[in-house]
Amino acid sequence: MTILLAVLLGTAFGFALEQAKASNPNKIINMLRLKDFHLMKVILFAIGFSSLLLFLLSSMNWIDIGHFSIKISYSGVIIGGAILGIGFAVGGYCPGTSIVAAGAGRKDALIFILGGLLGAVAYMLVFGIIKDSFLFNKMGGAISLVETNPLKYEALINNVSALFVAGIIAIVFMLIAFFLPSGNEN
Repeated sequence: MTILLAVLLGTAFGFALEQAKASNPNKIINMLRLKDFHLMKVILFAIGFSSLLLFLLSSMNWIDIGHFSIKISYSGVIIGGAILGIGFAVGGYCPGTSIVAAGAGRKDALIFILGGLLGAVAYMLVFGIIKDSFLFNKMGGAISLVETNPLKYEALINNVSALFVAGIIAIVFMLIAFFLPSGNEN
């Protein structure tokens, strides 16, 4: 059942990415060049809406807050994120959108996916050499904006409802999405 749910959710997500034109590398590159805000609007609204929905459902005990996992940041995460961002800007794809684009028949997406897989293999091959380096130095602990699990994570804002804080942040994201200019709708 879990695999079936994953396939259904993945298919729905891929469909949504294709409908939002996120599988078009020109749309992504133009978003990053601040020439076309269509995808940025979609992304900001989706983050705000899904965050609000997630915290609303967790406040109603429909989602177990114990499933939330806050990761500790490492120096290498910042460097790896920068490398991913450069690849995103140059190739016009992120890992998810490249899969959708490949499914839509874009051959350049297959090259992007191959590059990502080669990068993963290269990381695997050098991991033994770099595992004790500065790349894995912790940058702080597992801290959340609000109290999600007081036994596991420190909160930056104590004694304030997580739903209230998440709601304010979600509304700000959705308002930014609403007021951004649409830009070029190619």
